[in-house]
Amino acid sequence: MTATELPSQWTVAPSQRVLLLGATGTIGMATARALVRLGHDVVCLVRPRPGAKAELSKNLKLSGLEGVTIRHGDPTDATSLARDGFANDRFDAVISCMASRTGTPRDAWRVDHQAHVFALEAAQAAGVKHFVLLSAICVQKPLLAFQHAKLAFEKALIDSGLTYTIVRPTAFFKSLSGQLERVKKGKPFLIFGDGQLTACKPISDDDLGDFIARCISEPSRHNQILPIGGPGPAITPRQQGEYLFQLLGKAPRFKSVPVGFMDLIIGTLSWVGKLIPAAADKAEFARIGRYYATESMLVWNPSTHRYDADLTPSHGTHTLFEAYEKWVSGQAAPDRGEHAVF
Repeated sequence: MTATELPSQWTVAPSQRVLLLGATGTIGMATARALVRLGHDVVCLVRPRPGAKAELSKNLKLSGLEGVTIRHGDPTDATSLARDGFANDRFDAVISCMASRTGTPRDAWRVDHQAHVFALEAAQAAGVKHFVLLSAICVQKPLLAFQHAKLAFEKALIDSGLTYTIVRPTAFFKSLSGQLERVKKGKPFLIFGDGQLTACKPISDDDLGDFIARCISEPSRHNQILPIGGPGPAITPRQQGEYLFQLLGKAPRFKSVPVGFMDLIIGTLSWVGKLIPAAADKAEFARIGRYYATESMLVWNPSTHRYDADLTPSHGTHTLFEAYEKWVSGQAAPDRGEHAVF
C-alpha cells in the first residue's frame, strides 16, 4: 500500500508463537498488548534488574504485559539470548522493538546492530520463519551513528533469507510531549527557524503496536520496508505549539532558536570530545537534536528531493492533538520511556 489510509482491521489469522524483544519499552508493551489481543502466544525476553528498587521498577513495567510469558535474559548477549530467550522452543516469528537508549555510536552498534545480529542468528538456528523489525523513518537520510547501525542490520536481515518486515515509523507522541510542562508554566514554545522547517505524521504507541503485531499474519506486509505514520495531515512544530496554547487558554508565545547555534554547540563539544569522551557523547546528542530539528519525519521522495506527506502511509485512530487534550486535562500523562532523548 502506498499513500492511502491503511485499514486498521484485518481478518483474524491463526495463532502464532512469537518471541518479542524490547517488550518493556512503550512501543514493545503496546505491541505485546496487540499480539495478545489478536490471539497470539507471546514470550517476552526482558533483562533481570537486581536490587529492590530495580525490582519494583521491573514489576511496574511487567504489569503492562499481561497475558504473555516472561523470560529473563540479556538480549545483547548471544548465549543468554539463545539459552534464556529461545530456550530450544519453537517460534513462528520474532518481533524486535529493541533500540539503543542513547544513540551514541558505542550503544547504537551494540544494540541497534550487534544485538539484532545475535537475534537473527538465533532465530535462524531455531527455525523461525519471519522476523519483524522496528526501525525508524529517519534512516532514509543517514547522518548519525544509530541510523547507520540500523541500516546495517536492515541489510543483514534482508540478505538472511528469512521472511522479513521492516517497520519505519514517523514521530512518536512521547517525543513530541517534551514542552508540555514548559508551556503550562508560561514559558515560550521553542522552535527552530519559524517552526515550519519540518513536519511529521505522529503515531501513538497503541496504533504502532497494532500495526507491528499485524505484520506477522498479513502477507502484503511480508518482505517489505514499511514507512508508517498516524492518522490525519502532517503537522509542524509551530502547529503543535499553537494547539497547546489554545488548549491552555494562553496567547501563543514562541522562541526561535537558530540552527547555527546548535552547529556551534556541536563543533565545540566535538573538539572537547577529542580529550574528554563524555563530551563526545554530548556532541552526538546535539547532532541528534539538530537532525530532528531540521529533517521531517515523512517519506523522502527521491524524484522531487523533498519529504512528502502524501507518500507517508497512515494507520490507526489516535491523533497527537487528542493526546494533548488528555494530557492537558489531566486524564493521562505522557510516558516518554527510556528513549526520551529522541
